[in-house]
Amino acid sequence: MELIDAFDTAYAEWDRLVHEVGTEQWHSATPCAEWSVRDLVNHVTGEHLWAPHLLRGATLAEVGDRFEGDVLGDQPVAAWEAAGAPSHEAFHAPGALEGQVHVTGGREASDAYGWQMTTDLAVHAWDLASGIGRSAVIPETLANDLLERVRPMIGKDGIPGIFDPPVDVAATATPQEHVLSLLGRRP
Repeated sequence: MELIDAFDTAYAEWDRLVHEVGTEQWHSATPCAEWSVRDLVNHVTGEHLWAPHLLRGATLAEVGDRFEGDVLGDQPVAAWEAAGAPSHEAFHAPGALEGQVHVTGGREASDAYGWQMTTDLAVHAWDLASGIGRSAVIPETLANDLLERVRPMIGKDGIPGIFDPPVDVAATATPQEHVLSLLGRRP
């Protein structure tokens, strides 16, 4: 699957689920142990506020701390829409995935950043769906691509501070279940 198609697929599923969060569900628990539904949506929204700046070449210092803390305010869905639309547009800009971006660990290829954001959208869509009692789908092709890209980065301890240690699943598990378990989820 091409990166932009993978990104669009994961983005659409995340966006669909954000729009399905009921008023009473914002404080519901998610599989992310310390995050409520609101915390999870705040995290992803914050990441997408950064994306247009990073894809245009801004450094972390230039962006500063303006996207720290609560970025959702009183209208979480509207805040996601206001962050998601420009982020989506930035990923689609000509040449956006051909350069480098500044991230916490230094500079990295824009396409690697794109795959990280795609992984985050796909896995957090599942987390969000779990928190609101819905189902989320990571299509088989996307799940297989994510597995191929993420598997080499995940050690027995996961990625401390980012992903919990992998969880065992049956050999007959679906590609979605394999990618989720690799990233510390119990599908």
